[in-house]
Amino acid sequence: MKLLIIRFSSIGDIVLTTPVIRCLKKQVKDVEIHYLTKAAYQSLLSHNPYIDKLHLFDGHLPPVITALKAEEFDMVIDLHRNQRTWWVKQRLGVEAYVFPKLNVEKWMMVKFKRNNLPDVHIVDRYFSAIEHLEVVNDKAGLDYFVPPEDEILIAGYFPQIGSQPYVAFSMGGQHATKRLPNHKIVEICRKLKMPVILLGGKEDEKNGQAIEKKVKRVMVVNGCGAFNINQSASIVKQAAWVITHDTGLMHIAAAMDKKIIAIWGNTIPAFGMYPYPKNKKSFSKNIEIKDLECRPCSKIGHDKCPQKHFKCMEDIDVDEVVNAIK
Repeated sequence: MKLLIIRFSSIGDIVLTTPVIRCLKKQVKDVEIHYLTKAAYQSLLSHNPYIDKLHLFDGHLPPVITALKAEEFDMVIDLHRNQRTWWVKQRLGVEAYVFPKLNVEKWMMVKFKRNNLPDVHIVDRYFSAIEHLEVVNDKAGLDYFVPPEDEILIAGYFPQIGSQPYVAFSMGGQHATKRLPNHKIVEICRKLKMPVILLGGKEDEKNGQAIEKKVKRVMVVNGCGAFNINQSASIVKQAAWVITHDTGLMHIAAAMDKKIIAIWGNTIPAFGMYPYPKNKKSFSKNIEIKDLECRPCSKIGHDKCPQKHFKCMEDIDVDEVVNAIK
């Protein structure tokens, strides 16, 4: 059987599909798994041993569809469900299966704060798209494979940390309302009794520099913008603890079975995308302001707080974060 899995974005979403890939490969006889995603996310899956072939979308769909049609797939598993994936499925003309995306339920929660969301993680909802193949979730958590060339030697890059246990702080986030303000991150870093490596993309580099300067501790170092996603994953893999916003590195940390403190702003764990455990012994703690009437204000995020007070992050108790690690 030759099947195509589709998921275009984002980093976290793609990492969350990895249990489906693994279980299909292990439980379906003679299956050949292809995966279609955006070219920007190639590095997330290029070393996944359960994928036979990657197909990359660079913004121009017709040549991609032509290449996909030549593969003569038996089935499509659509784990994205949007207009673009509908068009791909129409052009391929083979059996296609989807999962419950819960857009209506999410909209009701955002618009009217009416919670009709099932208490089911999105990973388990993904498995509903392959239940007709009698594939079951092995409950072994997420996968993430760091290529050898991207492994980071901590003592080499951060000699001031050396072999000490440290906290990886994923301070980025696709939207501003998912991120703690700098002054809250500074407070946390000052109170931690462990070295801290700040992680994020190029867009977080200036914030990381500002935080590093304000903390005034040798053991808080800015790694934002200095590493690619696989190198950041390597740093996360070696950390004793991970503090993170609702972002892709949160799910990579879960794949590495790290101890996770997840801080939530305008989004909520109830959407079903909280850290997915490797096993029953895995530790993660979600920290959020639960009784805020304006929250969630979006299922994704905003550039700034619509209410102009940003209480979902400003009211986060930094001692709760620090004490969870203590």
